[in-house]
Amino acid sequence: MRRLLVATLAATALIAGAGCGTTTAEPIGEVQLSAAQAMQETAKRAEEVTSYAADIVVDFKDPQNGTGNVKGTMLLQQKPALASDINLSQVTYAGQALPGGVRVILADEVAYVKLDLLKTLVGATKPWVRVDLKQLGDQAGVQQFLSQAQQIDLKSSVALLTASKDVKSVGSETVRGVQTTHYSGTFPVAEALKLLPPESQATLNGQLSSIKDMKFDTWIDEAGLPRKIQLNGAAEGGTFTAALLFTSFDQQLSIAAPPADQVGELPKNMPVAE
Repeated sequence: MRRLLVATLAATALIAGAGCGTTTAEPIGEVQLSAAQAMQETAKRAEEVTSYAADIVVDFKDPQNGTGNVKGTMLLQQKPALASDINLSQVTYAGQALPGGVRVILADEVAYVKLDLLKTLVGATKPWVRVDLKQLGDQAGVQQFLSQAQQIDLKSSVALLTASKDVKSVGSETVRGVQTTHYSGTFPVAEALKLLPPESQATLNGQLSSIKDMKFDTWIDEAGLPRKIQLNGAAEGGTFTAALLFTSFDQQLSIAAPPADQVGELPKNMPVAE
């Protein structure tokens, strides 16, 4: 089940783009494009996006522990400096909820983590824990996690989905008041990963290796931007559905470190992942 959960969360980080494939003509703006061309246009638009905000919804199930659910929001900006704020306000698994959820703010190569369990596990005394990425190294696997957050952006996600050979248009739909074209398809995970930079391949290959093929749906607006991305996969007898619903693109985002008096340092007795 641990591999399914890891794969689910990794897949959540990927759903921020769209794929390409067949030749059904659909409009983007006033130009008639094939499905493949429309997805290529989305890839180009993704390269231009400097910030976005989205809602996250993840549902997963495995035969041993039942169902789980993750809900939250994410903010990400590329310029003037990389920064992100992921707030998973609801995390449930096997009938139990993670108290307080989890929130991670990444800014200026420093991560700020808010997780109530840190008080029990390592005796944290402040609501937030500051993690200096340069000093941490690979302690507790946090460096790997945050390195992945830096590598997986809208552009990389589009590259993964363009590995699809069977994408097709399935009609026009409205997503939160925005008119979109709905596309559906699949992509082979192993082949899709080859489209990413080597460092991103190394990070994600192990986490997604248990998934052979990924089904995706994407809803693209007339400007060529994704309004919703959904992935469906299976691993170790379990299944998951992960979705991002985008609420804004290229708008000024407020991503800042927590107040200094609420931040403590990473405890010295932080356990190291084996």
